[in-house]
Amino acid sequence: MPKTSGRLLSLLSLLQLRRDWPAQLLADRLEASPRTVRRDVDRLRELGYPIRTIKGPDGGYRLGAGTELPPLLFDDEQAVALAVALQTAIATSGVGEAAARALSTIRQVMPSRLRHRIDALQVTPLSVSHTPVDVAVIMEVSAAVHARAVLRFDYRDEPRRVEPHNLVTWSGRWYLVAWDLDRDDWRIFRVDRITPRTPTGPRFVPRSLPGSDVATFVSGRFKGSADVDQWPCRGEVILHAPADAVISFVGNGIVEALGPDRCRLVLGSWSWPGLAATIGRFDADIEVVGPVELRNAFAALARRYAAAASSATEVPAG
Repeated sequence: MPKTSGRLLSLLSLLQLRRDWPAQLLADRLEASPRTVRRDVDRLRELGYPIRTIKGPDGGYRLGAGTELPPLLFDDEQAVALAVALQTAIATSGVGEAAARALSTIRQVMPSRLRHRIDALQVTPLSVSHTPVDVAVIMEVSAAVHARAVLRFDYRDEPRRVEPHNLVTWSGRWYLVAWDLDRDDWRIFRVDRITPRTPTGPRFVPRSLPGSDVATFVSGRFKGSADVDQWPCRGEVILHAPADAVISFVGNGIVEALGPDRCRLVLGSWSWPGLAATIGRFDADIEVVGPVELRNAFAALARRYAAAASSATEVPAG
């Protein structure tokens, strides 16, 4: 691509980043003279971009709003960022088919140089979407969130009325965070199970979501906590195993080495039996530090496992 054309793309990208640009600052960012910037602005205007001149001591430019803008142009960084986002969305967002078609369409209209760069960029997301989601449903739910309009939908064939608060993605699925009007409580709904009903209901005044933000609220709910991002059951043990052999398998747990073959482990879970079972997967002796609920959970599991072992029937060979 000629140097002038590349500079035009950079200028257009900068104008889209902020409302007003002083002429000298644009020149500095483009490593060009103010006169060259003026000529480039005139070229963009000839292409149909409504760039306004700002009067004042410094002078400058502003990319105005327009309904008939030419097709969006991408510089190298934007093209790479877009390709990464779409390739990731193909595997992780639940709208993989639409993302694949978007990537194919954008690739076809890009210059060959950028197409080669995108083709050479292969991203392998390790988090995979569980269930495809209808893009039309995402758009309808999102519109209700934006309009603050009561949303009516069928959820597993059951009618629901909610005040939609946030549309989020979590572990490869789309979820709606909403206030359930019939149950008078905050709920999280899987979007792939939502069948919207039209029209939407009346406007509402948004309620305050429990917790500091939506991420904290959603993370806490999936951990079994009401309003905070933490496990409702949290305990401490001493494991007779090296810290290095434990730390890779406990997620956000705390591991402290107490010697070459012992470590302190603080871990959380959604229930006390679940926490005891998680700790018991390590092939090591365990000393329970506390609390008593964790000690009782180990005792209950011990009885359950012993009963399971004594009732096991031998499977004939062959």
